[in-house]
Amino acid sequence: MNHFLDMNSDTDEHYMRMALCEAREALDRDEVPIGAVIVSPRGMVIGRGHNLTEALADVSAHAEMQAITAAAQTLGGKYLRDCTLYVTVEPCLMCAGAIGWAQIGRIVYGAPDDKRGYRSFTSKSPFHPRATVTAGVLEEECRELMRTFFKAKR
Repeated sequence: MNHFLDMNSDTDEHYMRMALCEAREALDRDEVPIGAVIVSPRGMVIGRGHNLTEALADVSAHAEMQAITAAAQTLGGKYLRDCTLYVTVEPCLMCAGAIGWAQIGRIVYGAPDDKRGYRSFTSKSPFHPRATVTAGVLEEECRELMRTFFKAKR
């Protein structure tokens, strides 16, 4: 049974723009500009995060991990079955594993990550068997943030 909020391209873009705001916060902190939000079936943002790996000196402090922790605390449990994760860049394998363990039911991302994204490492889905994936939402805006960040680093 599908308990997800009625999703359409306008809804996906709305929440991806929130994730982009998180990514811009990361950029302002000189962190890799990736942002994430987790939305409940009723459309409430229950978790949000952006990369904090430099600030926390923690390689696991990715945007998705921050958002999952916040959402689990909001709901009072570790499973986020009927929730949707919006993230500006394709999750890495570590984050994909955490998304799978949290049983997030829908994953929406903006730009692909051909070097470090989960698809580069596995042909099987690391997500919950019933999870769905939507790629390419506001892809160019998400890609441009990453391009800007890494161009400034070179």
